Amino acid sequence: MADRAAEGAVAAVFREERGRLLAALVRRFGDLDLAEEVTSEAIEAALLHWPVDGVPPRPGAWLMTTARRRAVDRLRRDQALTTRLAILRVEAERATPPEDHGGDLPDERLQLFFTCAHPALPAEDRGALMLRFLAGLTTPEVARAFLVPRETMAKRITRAKKKIHGARIPFRTPDADELPERLPGVLQVLYSIFTEGYTASTGPDLQRVDVAEEAIRLTRILRRLLPAEREVAGLLALMLLTHARRTTRTGRDGELLLLDEQDRTHWDRPMIEEGSALAETALTGGPPGPYGVQAAIAALHDEAPDLPATDWPQIVALYDVLQALTPSPVVAVNRAAAIAMRDGPERGLALLDELAGEPLLRAYHPYHVACADLLHRLGRHAEAATAYRTALDLAGTEPERAHLRRRLAEVDTSAMP
Repeated sequence: MADRAAEGAVAAVFREERGRLLAALVRRFGDLDLAEEVTSEAIEAALLHWPVDGVPPRPGAWLMTTARRRAVDRLRRDQALTTRLAILRVEAERATPPEDHGGDLPDERLQLFFTCAHPALPAEDRGALMLRFLAGLTTPEVARAFLVPRETMAKRITRAKKKIHGARIPFRTPDADELPERLPGVLQVLYSIFTEGYTASTGPDLQRVDVAEEAIRLTRILRRLLPAEREVAGLLALMLLTHARRTTRTGRDGELLLLDEQDRTHWDRPMIEEGSALAETALTGGPPGPYGVQAAIAALHDEAPDLPATDWPQIVALYDVLQALTPSPVVAVNRAAAIAMRDGPERGLALLDELAGEPLLRAYHPYHVACADLLHRLGRHAEAATAYRTALDLAGTEPERAHLRRRLAEVDTSAMP
């Protein structure tokens, strides 16, 4: 029982403190590989000693001291890794008691966020690095999150670490004048992770709740580190307001349930309240940002008692703002769908037809679903069937495909004489 308690304590510390420990070690020694290795060694030492000696009152500080000493020993043995001057510096640090920061470790994860999301890194590597180093997922867990083989993910992470070292990507928080340019990249990586969890790109399940919750947990950390940044609050609000519907988005057999089919009494009301308060924060005190606007749209959906009673005029107005902030074909599709709810399917379909030539939308299955649904509502069943078939070919998950097959069967039956 004591062994299990100690292992549980180590697991909890590893989960909550690994990112802080890793960030502090990278900051101190300037080497991500070294920091990762000695972090793992410190965890192994804790598993060995804590069951015998008990869990220390400040487990994070214990791990930091242990990892730092392992790093010093590694540097002393490997002359190729550092110069004698660096060894003397870290040995002096070893002799100095850790500073009291009011907690177990100084929280230097902000630097790690910006390192993992550095624009010099390939886009596909940034989310993997965040999950590996900030969330503390193992390489196989990160591979599952991105639906790639473990070997592929291991090579991707190794490549990214080499890029950080070879390109001399700095481990630092951007200066105040750089932050507006760099922060959107960090937020985009977090949102991409959440999106993969909210609607998986491929596979048998619509959602991957564990991935979505990791994105939320990381965004909460970023919110604590940057409390004055309203777009961080906006992104967290958007995630919470969307994730609040997670238990109602599929039925008992895993089938997809649309917004008008979901039991709103089972939405997560505390999460909605928290998200709504954060959305208000995001929209207060200056010009709105795209995540704050999207959070406000999500809040209007969550606050409505049903689909017809949703404040569609306000949602359209918010999409107008979003389109001005971040013009894109995807925003235009969502705006057209909202206008269809406000003004009728003919008006919405006309707007979607204007987007038909957008290259990005050819492989974007929600566009074809939106066209098919409006054509169905207008009684143009043969055209709706064509659009549903296109969407079916592009859909990534089995629940989405099953839903589209049902819709296709409905319009095919309706089209029969």
